[in-house]
Amino acid sequence: MTYPNVMKISKNLYISLSVLLIILLSCMTGKLDNKETGKIRPLKDTIGFAQYSWQMDSLMARLDRKGWKKSAGLPWKFVICPHDDYAYVGTLYPELLQNVKAPNLILIGVAHKAAQLGIEDSLVFDSYNVWKGPWKNIQVSPVREEIYKLLTKKFAIINDTMQKVEHSVEAMIPFLQYFNRNITIVSILVPAMNPDRMEACGKALADAIRTVAINHKWEWGTDFAIVSTTDAVHYGNEDWGGINRAYFGCDEAGNNKAREHESGIIDSCLKGELVPEKIRLFSSYTLKPENFREYKWTWCGRYSVPVALYTSYYLNNGSLLSGELVGYSTSITSAHIPVDDIGMGRTAIATDCHWVGYAALGYR
Repeated sequence: MTYPNVMKISKNLYISLSVLLIILLSCMTGKLDNKETGKIRPLKDTIGFAQYSWQMDSLMARLDRKGWKKSAGLPWKFVICPHDDYAYVGTLYPELLQNVKAPNLILIGVAHKAAQLGIEDSLVFDSYNVWKGPWKNIQVSPVREEIYKLLTKKFAIINDTMQKVEHSVEAMIPFLQYFNRNITIVSILVPAMNPDRMEACGKALADAIRTVAINHKWEWGTDFAIVSTTDAVHYGNEDWGGINRAYFGCDEAGNNKAREHESGIIDSCLKGELVPEKIRLFSSYTLKPENFREYKWTWCGRYSVPVALYTSYYLNNGSLLSGELVGYSTSITSAHIPVDDIGMGRTAIATDCHWVGYAALGYR
C-alpha cells in the first residue's frame, strides 16, 4: 500500500503551493504599494519642518504672538514666504500665511537641485495626485493639468524627480493647512533662467492662470492665491561647502552691513507698487550680469521670486499690486523656537559666520 507516500506528497505539495501563494501575494502587494506610493508626494525634510499634526499644534502653542501684524483689509493675493527650519524662521510663517484665505493655492518654489538634474529655462510641474500633509493628504488641484496644457512644452515640463527632492514648497504647506484643512495645491518650481526668460514665463503663467480662473469663476485672493518662497541672504564663511559668502566680513559690523544691504533690496524691489522695473532691479541685485546662473547676492529664490512677481503683475490686469513687509529676521537674530522635544531639529548651524535671512511679504 502506498497511501503514506501519497499523503506525504500531498502534504509537501500543499506546503509548496502555500509558499508559492504567499510569494505571489507578496509580489502583488508590493506592486500595489509601489503604485500607491507613486501617487503620493512624500516629505523631503522631516527634521526642519513638521510632519505631524501634533507637532504643528505644539509649535503654534509655543509661538509668541505679541506684536503680530493683523493685516487689515482684503486677504493676500500673493505672498513671498521663507522656507528655512521652523526653529529659526519662527513666527514669520504663520504671521504671513494667516492672511492667505483662498483654498486653491498656486505654489511657486525654488529648484535647488535643478542644475544637478540638468534642468533650466522651464517651469517644473509634478504628476503626483496628493502631497503628504500633517492632518491629511493634500489634494493636487485639477487645474494643474489645465494650466500645464496652456503653457505647453514652450514654458513647462513635468519632472517628479525634481519635485520630490525639493524642500522649499513643502515648508509652507503645514502652516497653510493649519489655517485651512481643505487647501488644494499646484506646485511649480523655477530653475535657472535669464531675466528675459523669467518675464516670459511669468507672463505665460499669468495668462494660463487667468484663463483657468475665468473658466472656474475664481476670484483672486478669495478663491485662489499665489504663494511663492525664498530664503534671503545665505551669509558667512563657515560651513557653506568651502564658499566664502561673508561679503562684508562676519564680525558684528559686517553682519550689520549685510542686513542693511538686505533692507535695501526689500525696500527698493519688493515693497510698495509692483512694477517690472523693480523686478528687473531685484535680478540685478541677485544675479551676476555676465552669468545669470551665478549668485551676485545669495537669495535662493533669485528665479522663483521674479517669475512669481511677473506672474502677479501681469495677472492683475493693469491694476498695480502693493507689497507690504510683514517682517524680516535672520537665523541669528530671531527668537529660536524649541523643537527638539517634539521630534524636530535644525538642518544647519546658525552662527555669526553662517546665517540666513528671512523676508515675508504680502501683496494685495
